[in-house]
Amino acid sequence: MDRRQAGFIAFGIIIFIMYAFGIHTFEAVWSFPSQRAIPLMVIALVGTGIYATIQLGFPQIKYLKHGIEVTRGVYDDPDDEGDLNHFRALTTALSATVGIGNIAGVATAIYYGGPGALFWMWVTAFFGTTLKYAECTLSLKYREMDALGNTAGGPMYTIENGLGKNWRWMAVAFACFAVICSFATGNSIQSFTVSDQLYSEISNVVGNSHFLTIKHEVWSGFGVSIFQFIIGIVMAIIVGMVIIGGITRIGTVTGYLAPIMALVYVVAAAIIIILNIDKIAGSFSMIISMAFNPPATIAGTGGGILMTMLWGIKRGLYSNEAGQGSAAIAHSTAKTKYPIREGAVAMLGPYIDTLIICTMTGLVIISTGAWKHTEYFVNITASSALEAKMAIESGIFQGRELFNSSLLTSFAFKEGLGSFIGFGDKIVTVSVLLFALSTAIAWSFYGNRAAVYLFGEKAITPYLWVYVFFVFVGGIAELEAIWAFGDAALGIMTFPNLISIILLTGALKGMTKDYFAESHVPYQQR
Repeated sequence: MDRRQAGFIAFGIIIFIMYAFGIHTFEAVWSFPSQRAIPLMVIALVGTGIYATIQLGFPQIKYLKHGIEVTRGVYDDPDDEGDLNHFRALTTALSATVGIGNIAGVATAIYYGGPGALFWMWVTAFFGTTLKYAECTLSLKYREMDALGNTAGGPMYTIENGLGKNWRWMAVAFACFAVICSFATGNSIQSFTVSDQLYSEISNVVGNSHFLTIKHEVWSGFGVSIFQFIIGIVMAIIVGMVIIGGITRIGTVTGYLAPIMALVYVVAAAIIIILNIDKIAGSFSMIISMAFNPPATIAGTGGGILMTMLWGIKRGLYSNEAGQGSAAIAHSTAKTKYPIREGAVAMLGPYIDTLIICTMTGLVIISTGAWKHTEYFVNITASSALEAKMAIESGIFQGRELFNSSLLTSFAFKEGLGSFIGFGDKIVTVSVLLFALSTAIAWSFYGNRAAVYLFGEKAITPYLWVYVFFVFVGGIAELEAIWAFGDAALGIMTFPNLISIILLTGALKGMTKDYFAESHVPYQQR
């Protein structure tokens, strides 16, 4: 059976399962076996990261310096096969991973798991660097060139070319869910977030009855405003203008957009941290102590350390996507004949995404006291379970409004920059816009490569037009179900990727040893 036939059959099975059993069948991927136990997904990701780290001898420490040198272009040879240089391959991958998770994901982890959740995000980032090293090295090793002369790589090619044709079914499963995930998590969710954030901003200025903001009911329970409609069209046009130009244009745009968007957000967060420098040591102390010793109230009523650990690990994995295989598709485009080099570059992703940007977000939320506007703070300070329940349901506790997701981060930035500028929360709005736009652009390439794997180069054009349409749909739709299904698709993608990493760790170990046994001379010195 060829890939095309297998792809149609796989999509047919997915549609049948959705119709027969509902979307909840897929949502369970992040909670199986139960809500009160460590999910199998978390065990698989963290466990594989620990296994690979030990087998490869802690590459995230030994080869970090080399990864930085490769990213700087020290070894770039313009004649090497590939589409993008190492830096642009990294920024394309970062454009998909540095996003809403860094703003909303950290806030959500602290909202439910407290400051200690940030520690467990660090743990996932540390072992996640090895997963990035493994999946990206293997993707470049087993990549192909398509009929148009472009690179075609990613876990689907690693599985089929590295493990053999008998494993094609697993490669097809990965590719199918990558396509689905590109339309949902990588696309519609991003434009929805931008539309929702901007609609909230303009509503605060002109009200909800203005001709731009008033919502017209399309059908029962669903309405859309002219403003949201316009945002959907604008987002679709911007994304379409970039992605129709292919990976070269995507790499060029993300090569500028990713550093700019990170700089805007990081500089603002750094200013807040500096203004609250006297509270940073206490913030770190709180993070460490609450990671292992949750307050007695939490331990007695809400699961204690398990709850804190789960929220930290889940949001950490969501933030950097280590082990899920998506970033490996971007890294497989790198111009190099040494797969290990791109693996070393890929390791920088979790360091930048989680250990730097997410940590800064967490420190802003904790040092400004914004974390006291969370459900976690209610649970550890309320005099009784009844008081806690009433406060959570009302959204008010001890005169403080409770905030979750990006609203908590916006509040923290507003509080932190209040004595400096009067629009700190607007920086979060701009960051949401840039992060979401870059994520949608980068994910178009991931879905593009998955579609090519399944159906060939002729699938590129129809795929891209459907992708642009979904950008528009996301700007006007209510997407709870799509969000849930997109998260599930991202989770299901993970298992084939992790299996391939485990089975090919021996080969990767040999590749690593051979590469670093050689002497590597910078390109300019040849």
